[in-house]
Amino acid sequence: MQGCCRPFRIDRVVPLTISRGQTHCLERLLAEVSHEGIIGIGETGRVDTGRYHYGSRAVAAELAQLWPQLKPYAPDQWQQCEPLFASLSPPARCGVDLALLDWWGKALGRPLWRLWGLDRQRCGATSVTVGLGSVEAVRQRLWQWFEQVRPSRIKLKLGSPQGLDHDRQLVQATIRELDRWPGSVDVQIDANGGWDLEQAMTMAPWLKDQGAVLLEQPLPAAPDDHEGYAALRPHCPLPLVVDESCWTLQDLIRLAPHVDGVNLKLLKHGGLSQTLLMARMATGLGLRLMLGCYADTSLLNGAAAQLLPLVQWPDLDSHLNLRRDPFLGLERIEDVIRPSTAPGLGIQLAKSLQC
Repeated sequence: MQGCCRPFRIDRVVPLTISRGQTHCLERLLAEVSHEGIIGIGETGRVDTGRYHYGSRAVAAELAQLWPQLKPYAPDQWQQCEPLFASLSPPARCGVDLALLDWWGKALGRPLWRLWGLDRQRCGATSVTVGLGSVEAVRQRLWQWFEQVRPSRIKLKLGSPQGLDHDRQLVQATIRELDRWPGSVDVQIDANGGWDLEQAMTMAPWLKDQGAVLLEQPLPAAPDDHEGYAALRPHCPLPLVVDESCWTLQDLIRLAPHVDGVNLKLLKHGGLSQTLLMARMATGLGLRLMLGCYADTSLLNGAAAQLLPLVQWPDLDSHLNLRRDPFLGLERIEDVIRPSTAPGLGIQLAKSLQC
């Protein structure tokens, strides 16, 4: 098989601000494998969660070294290729994993969710993200989402550098605005590791009283953060979900006794193959699943959507906040996203990429 990688740029309509900073424009990578007239595609790029950082150029360099080594193999010779993937970073492995799986599904003429025996009708509503900012900025973003998606789930970012008082103001302003919307709306809180243990213990009961339905990543990610979650959990009346803390199966096993759920992301775990394994393991450990994204297009979110039938808390909204999404095929009806019925990932290139 032949492989290649092309950079392209994406721009957010609304810059996303979280406890670690703000992002607007990012470079992404399109990974492609071709064999016997079939082309499989995948997306990857920069990942920075504070604890781990992988730059786009470094990921591209990893893939450039990998492609010549894959030439003797066909895309469905997974066992033979596996040793070549062992040293790849998670985002580099994600790019090639998605391209190979897309090729496989196209070669068989079936979408991946069907090959894995999943039920496309079991996809729930996705949350949409409201980043940190002023109270007025949060109000404006809520109404933008209302006009675009009519969401039934909001993910509100907290962990403001301005402190807990500002976090509380954002929560109260959000609840007031949502009271003006038709129907009920769940409010999920994501602090992106912006609180210490004492702050999290203070905020968790208060958030429950305000009507929040879950608390994600209140504590900073660290090798020993399971100790903090063990201390926090008895004081947290909300489902406690980890994201930045959980990258590997070892992390999952370490954290599982102390939390209620995990946010899975393809770039973080190394693609669909490993994320499916993580999902099955987490479910077996009694955890509920969130499926999230970074600054991803419809290609990466379309890949993640193959796993939506397994997930209680979908969180695939990043492609809805792009000025020019270069991909087509991800189905959405209001706030419910479903994987494509087309073969492989079911995603096509919409137009020339801006490199």
